[in-house]
Amino acid sequence: MSNVSIKSAQEIALMRESGRLLASVFHALDKEIQAGMTTMEVNDFVDAYITDTLQARPASKGQYGYEYVLNSSVNEVVCHGVPSVAKKLREGDIVNVDITLEKNGFIADSSKMYCIGKVTPIAKKLVDTTYEAMWKGIETVKPGATLGDIGYAIQSHVEKEGFSVVRDYCGHGIGREMHEEPQVVHYGRKGTGMHLVPGMTFTIEPMINQGTYKTKLKKDGWTVVTRDKKLSAQWEHTILVTESGFEVLTLRDEEH
Repeated sequence: MSNVSIKSAQEIALMRESGRLLASVFHALDKEIQAGMTTMEVNDFVDAYITDTLQARPASKGQYGYEYVLNSSVNEVVCHGVPSVAKKLREGDIVNVDITLEKNGFIADSSKMYCIGKVTPIAKKLVDTTYEAMWKGIETVKPGATLGDIGYAIQSHVEKEGFSVVRDYCGHGIGREMHEEPQVVHYGRKGTGMHLVPGMTFTIEPMINQGTYKTKLKKDGWTVVTRDKKLSAQWEHTILVTESGFEVLTLRDEEH
């Protein structure tokens, strides 16, 4: 617990603003993303919007040597998909767009699934179940709850629908740094792990696979894919533990 940054009221206000701005990025992207667009065009649109329109900083760009402002993870890509001028979005694709934004020294992190045109019923079910699971996890957040409670809520919902929870990647504390303590895994047992206290901020970002939870890292050193080449989906929000429950700092207009 000593490594966990508990945010002050002033810091929370700044994080709230970063989260609000990031939500507006997705609102703008909603009108742009479509079949025929390359994932690099998605990246460049978001880069310009964050930098020029919002006067903020894309927090992923340059971090750990990464060159781009977002991850674009299509179909069997679990996470960390690298934007490409060659990768066009096609009718029937599902794509996770994961964006980070820093304003006034504080970072917000969120991701959203986009269904490109008409997708298969199993793809739609996977996307919807992953979204529901994220919210099941979020709704457990309150002072005195544990990280295991979050993981249990997500895992039990997902497995009931016949899908699996990725074990290799997880959520994380966030604030002045993109990755702070604690690690937030998306599977687990009730009542285990760190207890939540007001002022903690972290991401909940379940990666859910159609088939096996096992993953593979591609040769580019970034892109993570499902071992069985089946579909994967992910949604993410940045969460604050409040005195009585939770606040979603990256909540988008359509979710209010």
